[in-house]
Amino acid sequence: MGIRAGIVGLTNTGKTTIFNALTSSEAESTNYSFSTIKPNIASVDVPDGRVDEIFAHITSAKKVYNHMEIMDIAGLVRGAGKGEGLGNKFLSDIKLVDAILHVVRCFDDENVVHVDKTVNPARDIETIETELIIKDLETVENRISKNDKLAKARNKEAMDILPLYEKLFAKMSELEHPRVLELSEREIELLRDMNLLTLKPVIFVCNISEDELVSGKDSDYTTSVREIASRTGCGVVKICGKIEAELSVLTDDEKLEFLKDYGLEEAGLNNLIRETYSLLGLSTFLTEGEIEVKAWNIRRGMTAPQAAGVIHTDFEKKFIKAEVISYSDFAECGFDRNTAKAKGKARLEGRDYVVQDGDVIIFRFGK
Repeated sequence: MGIRAGIVGLTNTGKTTIFNALTSSEAESTNYSFSTIKPNIASVDVPDGRVDEIFAHITSAKKVYNHMEIMDIAGLVRGAGKGEGLGNKFLSDIKLVDAILHVVRCFDDENVVHVDKTVNPARDIETIETELIIKDLETVENRISKNDKLAKARNKEAMDILPLYEKLFAKMSELEHPRVLELSEREIELLRDMNLLTLKPVIFVCNISEDELVSGKDSDYTTSVREIASRTGCGVVKICGKIEAELSVLTDDEKLEFLKDYGLEEAGLNNLIRETYSLLGLSTFLTEGEIEVKAWNIRRGMTAPQAAGVIHTDFEKKFIKAEVISYSDFAECGFDRNTAKAKGKARLEGRDYVVQDGDVIIFRFGK
């Protein structure tokens, strides 16, 4: 199941620095607008200590994590929704992602010029969201035009959905975000084929100063972002891009020592990856054996046959049973399947079983 998250933000927010740290890449990061024109794309593992623990306790050739693609999209500018600053190209790139990682500058640095001269996270967020609304408004307007023709021909489906389109258009024409409509899951599903930028899940990535990282307390900048996130239902993750960039070039042992010096248990980027994964409504089941220990991502709520189909489509069709052990039970039994069976921790589940995060599964199939 392919996952792609896009890093967006105004120019000079540190988003390319964060992209490089996330992906161990060397995309150009400069103190001027549009250092990124063609989006950089890289694949990154989703950290999962369960994979590490199982691999450490059984005989297996390799371990394989879930992964996602990260796209570094060029810094937006005011007017992008109307095509300014190559805006049409950049906004089209955002259509390619499943989730938006909106990097917000929450640090002062006189050597890094802010595009609006001063640091103001609330203003910056509003600027980006306004450009997304303007771009989506064009999409909705085009859809209404096409739908009107069908509605006039008495097409029932077109007539039924027209009020939703018109409600959306009315709010967005006032540059109000669709979230103010509190759309139902059904309405969002009806709008899904338009791939609206404003309906993509968002995490605000506060790029904070080293001082804020060390203090462990939110600055006024970060507090303002959290307030916006609480009103809008978006996620928030704090990252010090400067520190993450330094961490990205260290060995594992050096990273542990570096983090210890800052009183941190892990890199902030690990939390960002996990939060993105969770934001998209994903879950993980695990398989283990002599060939590999592997994490598989699925949509939350998938049944056992559907999860088997993620491994291979034929497995869903030929599914009979799933032998399931929860990760916690597997760990309690020393990561030994026979011990788990002897203790009654291994269960045989059928077609209606909804796979839980961390389930360690062996699928059984027919011919």
